Amino acid sequence: MNQEQAILNLLGIAASARKVVTGEEQVVKEVRNQQAKLVILSTDASKNTRKKLTDKCHSFHVELHEFSTRDVLGHALGREARVSVAIMDSGFARKLSQLLNEI
Repeated sequence: MNQEQAILNLLGIAASARKVVTGEEQVVKEVRNQQAKLVILSTDASKNTRKKLTDKCHSFHVELHEFSTRDVLGHALGREARVSVAIMDSGFARKLSQLLNEI
């Protein structure tokens, strides 16, 4: 299994465990509340969304990665297209961070 597939599988498991939050507003809220451990942004996010989330994550020292497309992210989470995903669990965040940094 390749890195990308491993990341998508792990996202799916985290979603099943209800440890993810999706949607720009919710993700920003969780970053602001310092509950988000890691944020994943789709590579096809709008400039506006990218800037907003990059700035928020930077201000609150939350790790941010750009990965895959909105359709692939949504599919991995068992939902429709998703541009931003916040991982709420430090265990999942740690493993995803490891995998994302290896790409």
